[in-house]
Amino acid sequence: MHLALIGITLLALTLAGCVSTQTPQDAALKAPHPIYVAMYGPQPEEKFPLPATDISTVDPQFLRQEVAYDTSEKPGTIVVDTANRYLYLVRENGRAMRYGIGVGADGMKWAGRAQVGRKAQWPRWTPTAAMIKRDPERNRRWASGMPAGLNNPLGPRALYLFQDGRDTLYRIHGTTEPDTIGEAVSSGCIRMLNQDILDLYSRVPVGTPVVVLPDTRRADSGTEPSA
Repeated sequence: MHLALIGITLLALTLAGCVSTQTPQDAALKAPHPIYVAMYGPQPEEKFPLPATDISTVDPQFLRQEVAYDTSEKPGTIVVDTANRYLYLVRENGRAMRYGIGVGADGMKWAGRAQVGRKAQWPRWTPTAAMIKRDPERNRRWASGMPAGLNNPLGPRALYLFQDGRDTLYRIHGTTEPDTIGEAVSSGCIRMLNQDILDLYSRVPVGTPVVVLPDTRRADSGTEPSA
């Protein structure tokens, strides 16, 4: 009995080692930096009090930061790098604010030059006819528009992209799905973490030039816009 008990104990220890060898120190190293925790903290003063964003599922490279950025675009220009999932706000002296983004899935990406033709706080979202046809169960009930709020897929802010004075139907906006930042999952629009779209919105006026770089890795391109 004694030997059996020892065997069971050793087996339990071995299995425990297979489950996890992470120490508290390892967990601390993987935890988001306090600066980012504060950066993506709650915004209780908003019309709809915005909770903190759980950034534990977001790759740190996609968190907001100022970086060196070599570009011929003028300061104040928004440059969207769809291939690498970054949005840059060009600044002076070869610098830029860089934000992580989610982009359109293959076949639903848009590229080109545009301007911020309109800005909206807590915007209303209306699915396109093609979106309703593609996913009627989810989208048909919002054919007349979804009111602003924490469950609205556009989030707390939206920048509307125009070309030659006409709405392209593409947007830069917040998201209800922070874990999709860095992925190609939307139906065409450019999604950002909610605290990031708040920051970008505060920095750019209507008329800001926007350059959406093509993702040359994809085989085709589509024109269907969405959230």
